[in-house]
Amino acid sequence: MSDLPEWARRLDFSPHPEGGWFKETWRSDLTIPQSVLPPDYTGCRNAGTAILFLLMPGQQSAWHTVRSAELWLYHSGGPLQLEVGAHQESAIVHLLGADIEAGETPQFVVPPGHWQRARPRDGQPCLVSCVVVPGFDFADFALGAATD
Repeated sequence: MSDLPEWARRLDFSPHPEGGWFKETWRSDLTIPQSVLPPDYTGCRNAGTAILFLLMPGQQSAWHTVRSAELWLYHSGGPLQLEVGAHQESAIVHLLGADIEAGETPQFVVPPGHWQRARPRDGQPCLVSCVVVPGFDFADFALGAATD
């Protein structure tokens, strides 16, 4: 935590298992029964969840997949390279950021079950939010093999 800038320490982050830092900011009180969800969910889920997610320069998230759709929302810092694909080998790079004219986008949806990883493109921290619907549960999360 001491390596984080003061503004980031104020947000009370914890280390994220995939890399970087996070803080859960919302977990819907509404739950979706398992009987309504697709058959590959192992139980009921919150309708949605949200986290703040921070990657510092030189950090990246590990390849991972989430069973639900995940909406990434850019907040501040340098642009974020978000690699997304049905398979790690076929991932396409999307650039999250505020400079629309340079091809950056302020939000991006990762389809359910797609592989993803993220890293700051420049030497600046990058702060984003991730909203998962149906809500995030570690039972729906898988880490991939480590690559570069």
